[in-house]
Amino acid sequence: MFYRVKEVQPLPTYHLLVSFITGEQKLYNVAPLFEKWDVFKTLCSVNGLFEQVKVDTGGYGISWNDDIDLSCNELWENGTPIEDSNVS
Repeated sequence: MFYRVKEVQPLPTYHLLVSFITGEQKLYNVAPLFEKWDVFKTLCSVNGLFEQVKVDTGGYGISWNDDIDLSCNELWENGTPIEDSNVS
């Protein structure tokens, strides 16, 4: 099953607020990926790149460029559920 993404919002300290088409929201911390995958280090070394995150066509993931992306299932499975839609 795919948990398609409706919207993604970059937050401080390399967190993302991810809204799914089901109406559920999760908070996803990108920072741990900097140590796991070298390509993600670009998000903290290129000024303003992290804020350029966008939802891919169809909502099956998010991306920053052709090299850096995350699947909708990664965001769903490893994101932290939140109740308050006013997270910022």
